[in-house]
Amino acid sequence: MFYFKKNKEKKYPHIKKGKGHPLILLHGLMGGLSNFKALLDFFPKKGYKVIIPSLPIYKMPLLFTNIFSLSKYIIQFLMEIGVKKATLIGNSLGGHIALIIAKKRIDLVHSVVLTGSSGLFEKSFGDAFPKRENYEYIRKKSQEVFYDPKIATKELVDEVFHIVNDKKKGIKTLYIAKSAMKYNMSKDLSVIQQPICLIWGKQDNVTPPEIAKEFHRLLPHSELYWIDKCGHVPMMECPNRFIKILEKWLSKFHFDHENFFCKI
Repeated sequence: MFYFKKNKEKKYPHIKKGKGHPLILLHGLMGGLSNFKALLDFFPKKGYKVIIPSLPIYKMPLLFTNIFSLSKYIIQFLMEIGVKKATLIGNSLGGHIALIIAKKRIDLVHSVVLTGSSGLFEKSFGDAFPKRENYEYIRKKSQEVFYDPKIATKELVDEVFHIVNDKKKGIKTLYIAKSAMKYNMSKDLSVIQQPICLIWGKQDNVTPPEIAKEFHRLLPHSELYWIDKCGHVPMMECPNRFIKILEKWLSKFHFDHENFFCKI
């Protein structure tokens, strides 16, 4: 697990690195900022500004602990830092949030990259974490997120175990998960007109390949790319292949990195 110094500018803690067209990286429910370390290291060197906001999943009042409040938070964050026409890159819950923002605020979103995104279907730990106090159960569930179970290090498993066994965090995790599962976007995707890049692990057990195909079918301007021997978090498990696909896809837009403007 990697730790970064967050920019605590205003009330929106985030990481910011580089200059150029903005890439906004949105992590999943059980994920974190460190999941995007490879992208943070690579893309600023290629003329992009990488911004990773910390989702306030455990800081919102319970009444507002849902995917809509998180989407509103990111919209307010983008407005606060003056970012427009950004590329949103979302994993799992982060992808779902990116889609909601793309639908609501076309002025803020140039394009979207989805990887293991929720929004159509997502397997979860279960409605009540039936064996949350069983460390081996949590370890197994954490390993199932990846093709290579070794990616689920003891540190990562410990973090998940702590979250689900913390009463307040556990309840808020369930609230977010249920709100995401309840908001199925199948009827909304046809109105999203921004370019969409789908990068999916062929062995994703959380949002299986059939889900990627359905996103591709329903999103009018989407392209689908596969990464073999890869699970639910491709940018973390297969960072080099993920970056290669993403860099090539982004290059087609010919961004003016000096003025943060896309010519196409």
